[in-house]
Amino acid sequence: MMHVTPAAVEKAAPTHLLALGAPRPRSILGPSIQADASDPKAVLANLTKAFEDFKRENDEKLKAKADVVTDEKVERINASIGDMQAAFDEMQKKLAAASLRPGEQVGDMAPTDPEYVAAYKAWMRKGAVSAAMDKGTDTNGGYLAPIEWDRSIVSKLKRISPIRANARVQSISVAGFKKVFSDRAVGSGWVGETASRPATSTPQLGILDFTPGELYANPMISQQLLDDSAVNLEQWLGDEVDAEFARQEGIAFLSGNGTNKPYGILTYVTGAANAARHPWGAIVAVNSGAAAGLTGDGFIGLMYDLPSEFAQNAKLYINRMSLGAARKLKDGQGNYLWQPSYQQGEPQTLNGAPIVEVPDMPAVAAGNIAALYGDMEATYLVVDRVGIVVLRDPYTNKPYVAFYTVKRVGGGVYNPEPMRALQIAA
Repeated sequence: MMHVTPAAVEKAAPTHLLALGAPRPRSILGPSIQADASDPKAVLANLTKAFEDFKRENDEKLKAKADVVTDEKVERINASIGDMQAAFDEMQKKLAAASLRPGEQVGDMAPTDPEYVAAYKAWMRKGAVSAAMDKGTDTNGGYLAPIEWDRSIVSKLKRISPIRANARVQSISVAGFKKVFSDRAVGSGWVGETASRPATSTPQLGILDFTPGELYANPMISQQLLDDSAVNLEQWLGDEVDAEFARQEGIAFLSGNGTNKPYGILTYVTGAANAARHPWGAIVAVNSGAAAGLTGDGFIGLMYDLPSEFAQNAKLYINRMSLGAARKLKDGQGNYLWQPSYQQGEPQTLNGAPIVEVPDMPAVAAGNIAALYGDMEATYLVVDRVGIVVLRDPYTNKPYVAFYTVKRVGGGVYNPEPMRALQIAA
């Protein structure tokens, strides 16, 4: 077996892969690409050139007997393409994200009350309650976070959680949400002009409950830090809470069992735990076409299995490692199915379908659901109980002040028909 040194691999690396200022590679795995590069045009140009190099090297690998250097070079460029695409996507998010400042109106949300925000900051530090804070008093004796912090967390959750960002979101002000469904069992028949018209079957109605579970965090800050800190404490705490809430939501929206949490979309796939829960049936699973692997024909079959009326808003939901494997696939004419973003605002695609990276999607392994394809907004419903509740507790664990933060959120499949699941063949 040929021995390959890191220096040899680095020497073989295309220079554009290092053009974003990333550190030199320390191993044969290749360079990492920094996601905070400041020039979107440069990132896009490097991404396009990297993909051309990837196609050339991968084609050479397929034509000739592979060697260690070629294999490592292909995998390193493949990984770098993923890093560049992630960097480009992150820059687009930052450019599109609204600046959430007190008193500023964002979208259709009302502007915040500066007096209310100032009172909340005072309450965070000392627990002092002013008249302005009274309008935030909740019936359970706690305090609702000000609108500015509440909407900030929800906005960040939408950016971080791919499922929430693409699903239908319903805000409620009561304990739960019910949806009435018809079983579509209406009968009909052809008759002659004077023939009798016997009764036909009448559709029956059913109800699906979307009951929010309770997601909580209980961070603690010392009283001295609250007294002396010059930083924006509510912003810092909001950042910590939204990151954790987004992580938990991302897991639950995919695989939650419905017990004090949402029903995950993967649990509605044919053969899964909640396949029979929806009156309209399960999410249809399409075979990948290869044992423990992905195939181009499998993805094409997945996409064409979705009814055309749902294809207009359909996207492909897949994790980063699986996407790396899918990047090597071709159609019957030898064209690569994956294409990078060629301009700002346009996502990377696979066989023309926009790609959404979902970190918690299962890996490519026999029997796993490695990808979802369809209209997530028409398929999955997220139910938010309005408001982020924060209880300030300076007594339980002196000298620390606990900020018990609660968000009630539920979820489940609203309609299984606009979605298909790619199941890896066993």
